[in-house]
Amino acid sequence: MSGFYDTKDYSSLSEKVYRILREGIAEGRYQTGECLVEMKIAEELGVSRTPVREALKQLELEDLVASHPNRGVVVKAFSSEDLQDVSTIRHLLEGQAAYWAAERVTELQLQELKEVVELMEFYTGKNDASHLVQLDTRFHELIYEASGSRTIRHILASLHHNIRKARQSSLTMPDRAACSLHEHIQIYQAIERHDAPAAKLQMESHVAIAAGGRPVE
Repeated sequence: MSGFYDTKDYSSLSEKVYRILREGIAEGRYQTGECLVEMKIAEELGVSRTPVREALKQLELEDLVASHPNRGVVVKAFSSEDLQDVSTIRHLLEGQAAYWAAERVTELQLQELKEVVELMEFYTGKNDASHLVQLDTRFHELIYEASGSRTIRHILASLHHNIRKARQSSLTMPDRAACSLHEHIQIYQAIERHDAPAAKLQMESHVAIAAGGRPVE
């Protein structure tokens, strides 16, 4: 992979490998139960085995993979309990992130949020779940950034894999994409108005509905 050959900084290199592998797990390129072979990954990415080994250790710390004596490193399953845990954490933190985003958002961030919502509308019309998952992720990332809270950004970023899986599950449900678009528009409009309580309420309802619950009253 371009750029990987130009550095001897293994801590930086292992971080790059870690991000590629984590994204691959989130997007389903590495399936549940699949064995991540150190040598094979190193060859595919054009790196030595050392940064791959370090990246796999980090993924294991995040509980995304498990090391088995006879099988090696294997991608872990995502259970219904995991999904419920993620939904609970999202409900607690993303509502607050939206509240702060409404108070602190910049014009540049608002413009990017608007562009993401417009693209969501386009790909919802095309029933393109793959693009919608990416845009959904970017929409929420922008709100984390606009909140100005490093703590919220750090915690939710660490849950990136599970949140991505939750969004994939949600957006493949019948008619969910169109409803999700409407919810995102409401969140965006509340942030655009700098209406912090409304932004928090709309986000909490969005997270609850995505998890299969009822909207927040």
